[in-house]
Amino acid sequence: MLTEKATFAAGCFWDVEVAFRAIPGVVDVVVGYTGGHRDDPHYEDVRAETTGHAEAVEVTFDPEAIGFEQLLEHFFALHDPTQINRQGLDVGTRYRSAVFAHTDEQVAVAEAVKARLAPAHRLPITTQVRLARAFWPAEAEHQRYLEKRGLVVA
Repeated sequence: MLTEKATFAAGCFWDVEVAFRAIPGVVDVVVGYTGGHRDDPHYEDVRAETTGHAEAVEVTFDPEAIGFEQLLEHFFALHDPTQINRQGLDVGTRYRSAVFAHTDEQVAVAEAVKARLAPAHRLPITTQVRLARAFWPAEAEHQRYLEKRGLVVA
């Protein structure tokens, strides 16, 4: 099976991971950090807002089962893309809304979906769309965090 990757930031990566794992066609989800300026960041560094990274998920998907556009629709539905640097009570640049595209085609599709969904929101969509750079997987304790604590059935 040929797979593709998509990377999204939509607040706390634990909840975002669970949401994407539930989507048919998603093969794997890894939580981590991206979009910043420091190599090999750790949770405490990202939490301290010293790295510029966002908490994000790297989604591996089967494009024969689900397309990137459909993943974007899930992404925009699972969080409030009009909030700047926050999701609910989680506040800070690490909680920003962003699509880290892996190809120029993904950039174009993300911008088109963002524009298509914009009229449905009272406020402007603030989601950043940019090409992905390095993705740093989070520490092992953060992978499947909610599942390990029995808060989600696998």
